[in-house]
Order: sequence, then structure tokens, then C-alpha cells
Amino acid sequence: MPNDPSERTPAPGASQRPAEARRIVVPRRGPMLVDGPVEVELEDGTVASSDRFRVALCTCRLSERYPWCDTSHRRRR
Repeated sequence: MPNDPSERTPAPGASQRPAEARRIVVPRRGPMLVDGPVEVELEDGTVASSDRFRVALCTCRLSERYPWCDTSHRRRR
């Protein structure tokens, strides 16, 4: 079958790791909760990684530990 996903080859530069679904919880307020381990590529190309079972990603950019949430958003209220 020509359109079988298992027959597709990754685009040049694409990750060679097998795709694993990650659960991401997006609450109305506060950080995004992502089941880990995770790697986060930042705008400048650096990569932040965590082996924790769940991480909180900052969405307000107030965190001193960005991209990880340090609850700085609570002080914004």
C-alpha cells in the first residue's frame, strides 16, 4: 500500500526516535503539564530536558526557571 504510514521515511533532519504519545494538560490558568521525560527546544535553539514523570511548562514567561514553571504566575494576580 503506497500511503501506509509505516512505509514513510522521515524528512531530513527529523528525529529518528520512535514517536511516543505524550499527554499534555492545558489548564485555563497556570502551566501546561506534560508527562515526561521531555526535551524542550527554546527559541535560541538550546534544549532543556527533564527526566521527571511530569513537568510544568511555564506559559506566562514570568518564571525565573523558564521553561519550567516556578509558580511566578501566582504573584501576577
